[in-house]
Amino acid sequence: MDIVVRPTAQAAARAAADKVAEQVADAVARRGQATIAFSGGTTPRLMFGRLATLRLPWQQVHIFQVDERAVPAADPARNWDQLRELTDLVPATNQHPMPVESAHADTEYVHELDVTMGTPPVFDVVHLGLGDDGHTASLAPGEPILDVDYTDVGWVETYRGHRRLSLTIPALSRARAQVWLVYGAEKSEVVADLIDGRTPTPAARVLNRPVASVYLDVAAAPSMSVT
Repeated sequence: MDIVVRPTAQAAARAAADKVAEQVADAVARRGQATIAFSGGTTPRLMFGRLATLRLPWQQVHIFQVDERAVPAADPARNWDQLRELTDLVPATNQHPMPVESAHADTEYVHELDVTMGTPPVFDVVHLGLGDDGHTASLAPGEPILDVDYTDVGWVETYRGHRRLSLTIPALSRARAQVWLVYGAEKSEVVADLIDGRTPTPAARVLNRPVASVYLDVAAAPSMSVT
């Protein structure tokens, strides 16, 4: 596992974006396409902005979602809309929003993953965040989805006010690369739990140390040196 600590959130986001870009370029060179799943929330917006400025083979990039709230398409709570500056760079056929308005969204998204990447699907890179309760994606403490190992996509019935669709631990752990981006002093305790691995938080269960890169600002990692 690589741990990168930068002096500011902006610098951490920039470094994470550069890592994602590196993985994308390598995947296209090796396999002719790159598949990436992005998490939602406010934390990655700086990273998205940086990525959108980079010259990458966007025509060969497929963009998926790590998780999504089950709200109407026009609802501002939808994570997909936050990805617009990136999805605008790829062909419409390479845009893969979670179909959360469908009653069968979980099985439909599994099919889309399999069609694009084969079975089992392997993402070239997944981007992950970290909640103050130790959740990542929409995999929250105590949720039954944490023990799901028979499918790559599942429902979370209600978490923080919304029903959600999420990739499961097998799908997230199988990725060729995980890029984590976390900042803010309020995350320092859960960051420590994630890195030392002694607390079995959802994020710690998802973390695949051999392929993970964790990008932090100094506020989230007060005991670590800037790298």
